[in-house]
Amino acid sequence: MTDVGLTSQGTGKSPSLVKAAILPLALIALILLMVIPVHPLLLDIFFTLNIVVGLAILMASLNTHRPLDFSAFPTVLLFATILRLSLNVASARVVLAHGHQGTDAAGQVIKAFGEFITAGNFAIGILVFFILMVINMIVIVKGTGRVSEVSARFTLDAMPGKQMAIDAELNAGLLTPEQARQRREDVTQESDFYGSMDGATKFVKGDAIAAILILAINIIGGLIVGMVFHDLGIAKAAKIYVTLAIGDGLVAQIPSLLISLATAVIVTRDSSGKDLTDSMVGQLGIDKAWWPVAAILLLFGLVPGMPTTLFLGAAGIAAYIALSAGKARKLKEKEQIEENKSVDEDGVETTMGEENQLSIDDVSNRALLMLEVGYGLIPLLEDKGKSSLVTRITGIRKQTSRDFGFIIPSVRIRDNLSLEPNGYRITVGGVIVADDKVQAAKLLAIQGDKSTIALPGEKVKDPTFGLDAVWIEQSDRVRAQAANYTVVDPSTVIATHLNQLLRQNICDLLGQDEVQQLLDHVAKTSPSLVSGIVPKVVTLGILTQVLKHLLLDQISIADLRRILESMAGAKSREIDDLVDTARVALAPIIVQRVSGPKEPLMVITLDPGLEQIIVQNARAGGRETGMIEPGLGRKLIESFQEQGRKLAEQDKALVVVTTPTLRRDLSSLVRQAVPDGLVLTYKEVPESKRINVVAVIGASE
Repeated sequence: MTDVGLTSQGTGKSPSLVKAAILPLALIALILLMVIPVHPLLLDIFFTLNIVVGLAILMASLNTHRPLDFSAFPTVLLFATILRLSLNVASARVVLAHGHQGTDAAGQVIKAFGEFITAGNFAIGILVFFILMVINMIVIVKGTGRVSEVSARFTLDAMPGKQMAIDAELNAGLLTPEQARQRREDVTQESDFYGSMDGATKFVKGDAIAAILILAINIIGGLIVGMVFHDLGIAKAAKIYVTLAIGDGLVAQIPSLLISLATAVIVTRDSSGKDLTDSMVGQLGIDKAWWPVAAILLLFGLVPGMPTTLFLGAAGIAAYIALSAGKARKLKEKEQIEENKSVDEDGVETTMGEENQLSIDDVSNRALLMLEVGYGLIPLLEDKGKSSLVTRITGIRKQTSRDFGFIIPSVRIRDNLSLEPNGYRITVGGVIVADDKVQAAKLLAIQGDKSTIALPGEKVKDPTFGLDAVWIEQSDRVRAQAANYTVVDPSTVIATHLNQLLRQNICDLLGQDEVQQLLDHVAKTSPSLVSGIVPKVVTLGILTQVLKHLLLDQISIADLRRILESMAGAKSREIDDLVDTARVALAPIIVQRVSGPKEPLMVITLDPGLEQIIVQNARAGGRETGMIEPGLGRKLIESFQEQGRKLAEQDKALVVVTTPTLRRDLSSLVRQAVPDGLVLTYKEVPESKRINVVAVIGASE
């Protein structure tokens, strides 16, 4: 059974076609209302529907968070206006044709509105109608039209600047092409919406004018028709036709007033995306404003001759509002103070504006990762946008956790007045691993190989990669990008530096608590494996050390099950032997990090003769570690750096293949030369993997 291509069983038509036909049919029905006589019962139904439509539009406008959330409003306003005008024409025909039969001739809705408002006095009904018209036309419609006109003008004027800002952020790498495309669509939709609203308000104004004309036609025409064609006296004709005309005008004017209010709400609300009720309550609920209100009302109540009870009651209500608003404000301030020192759900801890009180948290080093900033960089932390520093750090922490297979500890961010205003410091496990500066109000232009001109500004080195760079003004972004500079903002500079240091010091972030969490997770699916290895084969402490050694070589420990299985068959329980065994088991995962399944593995090797000499000299000196002499080590580091640059130009990673005996010593040298480099043994290269040796170091010696 399949539901692909499902159709309506009764008609055989697609539901989408039925939906598409609703609006054309509704429009045709509205036009027919103007030209075809309508039974009074249908008039009652349509007038009730008109009120429902007006209420629905008003409620929808009140509950949208942004004007663009109701982007169909101009079209909806057009159809609502046509509905009211069609009903006015249809009801005018019924009133003029059958009004002589009595006030029941035009239906119960018109009769009820007319008799309720006039209450036997035509003058009262006419005055009430005109008062509603004045409120609608002069106050609401006129003000709404002016706001729509100004909003449309400013939106269209700002459109080129918004487009340029999107292009600049896209070129800077702050937006993906999909995000930039969506932003452009939003800007275009916003300009179209306000342009349409500027014209749509004319519908409301025209509808109000038409209501006055239709009222006059119904009264004057009804009197003429009643007295000339039906021999009614002027008093009886006035009683019937004026009642029907007022009822007809009011039953159409009330939905018109509702939609005018909806239009005013749409064009006057802000685009912040906040709920309208929450915004108004939050901005009006200020205790400092309500206390004076309560005091003034109290004074009015004490004035002789004033309604004391009423004013004193109002003063009491104002005082209660002020008291409640004060409590809410203090609670909010308390929550903000607590948020200044909190860990969010993504693991970024911030401590800003510390008080003079001292606690154990202030003197203990409970945070493995800490970012300290000078007071000049605090605005970078207070920014709540998607490109803010805190948001970037959250993303980095999540990605690093996925890459290495365990949850990276929270990053504590705090201000430090001992730092320079634009300085920042990164510590890992209490050790300062970075101490640098950024310019909060400027951009860092990193020079590339194809950069063509020198830019004005403070020349520095990029903190992450050590490349030549210069701090430029915001206005020079486009010029720098045109000259093939890579332009980044201060938040990106700090976040990129933190990302690099996290990966270089990843092994220092893993402790026994984190390893126990990993074991508990594996035990859910492989309980026998975990209980058979820990602590029977290795203790939790030894397993932690093995995993730390793997992380030191930038090897993910996400596949802990494979690591545990390898330990079960290890020949020795020494940490180094366990590490070597785990590396062999993880070899396919290690290799795929630097080479795709169908790509050859591009490697660098040491000349076999050089390897043999190193091993023989070390054994002659009785050394099993530190086999490489300092002088040779410096030369190897230089060679690795040179080969790393060549491979980087091809977008390839440095991979050195050597004997198991030399792997640990060479890994230390490679980390100094190319932090992202990888050292493998011959056993760790899968047999099915093709190898391409791009260089042999020491072959000429």
